[in-house]
Amino acid sequence: MLTSEVPSPRDPELVERLILDLLDPELKGHALSELRKKREMFQNLAMLLWNSFGTVAALIQEIVVVYPALSPPTLSLGASNRVCNALALLQCIASHPETRTHFLQARIPLYLCAFLETDNKAKQFEYLRLTSLGVIGALVKVDDPKIINFLLENEFVPLCLHNMTIGSELSKTVATFITEKIVVDDAGLAYVCANADRFYAVGAALATVVTSMVDQPSKRLLKHVIRCYLRMSENPRGFAALQTCLPPQLKDGTFNSSLRDDPSGRHLHQQLLVKMTSGKKGGGAGNSAGVAVRALR
Repeated sequence: MLTSEVPSPRDPELVERLILDLLDPELKGHALSELRKKREMFQNLAMLLWNSFGTVAALIQEIVVVYPALSPPTLSLGASNRVCNALALLQCIASHPETRTHFLQARIPLYLCAFLETDNKAKQFEYLRLTSLGVIGALVKVDDPKIINFLLENEFVPLCLHNMTIGSELSKTVATFITEKIVVDDAGLAYVCANADRFYAVGAALATVVTSMVDQPSKRLLKHVIRCYLRMSENPRGFAALQTCLPPQLKDGTFNSSLRDDPSGRHLHQQLLVKMTSGKKGGGAGNSAGVAVRALR
């Protein structure tokens, strides 16, 4: 075959053919893999995926078909890779400004909850959780209150907290980033600080992440954690509660060496320490847990 006859990987017609192949059971697996590889090459891939007949349904079918393999856990690595290819294409749709709103209105993120609820630490399940978090992360990169409200109304905060405590470093980073974006929003902060149970669920997950970084610090993850605490401290009741439940590792210099070469991280850390220290009042320690709980009631 002449070189000129070889399809270019950037050829729009090639992408259109691959999208059509998603409707053919014999060709679908290959098409999913190839489209995932090429998704960065085509700015309008999200539009093509969303507007082509039957394509989104075909992607959702890839998700639903593996539900029975989640419990009991029988999911194979090959099946996990295939559904992750479909999830990566859904992330493409979630990222695009022309398709993001439609994606949310169709409530497609709800199909990911089953994956985010899993706790099996085998890599095929970790891949599912991480790729699903990537879809939600793509949504929250845009500061849109409607997206945050959707996540709050559909209980995505507990799912993020779950993934902050069981996932790999990368999963923890994405889940903590999503949590950060939620609490940065006024409605998200109000939700987290509405009562003691919610606040301490978030605080416990953040503390678990902090503890997990003592031996293997991650600058990026640490900064997401600190930003969460800083934002939670902007709520009066949250600030009062943090006086007693901020992890000691954030106050005793544990992370000083890891932040030495990170000016922005050092600044965030110092900002948190100054804020917490300036808010302390004299007197005995008393029942600190009780004080914190009362602050959030």
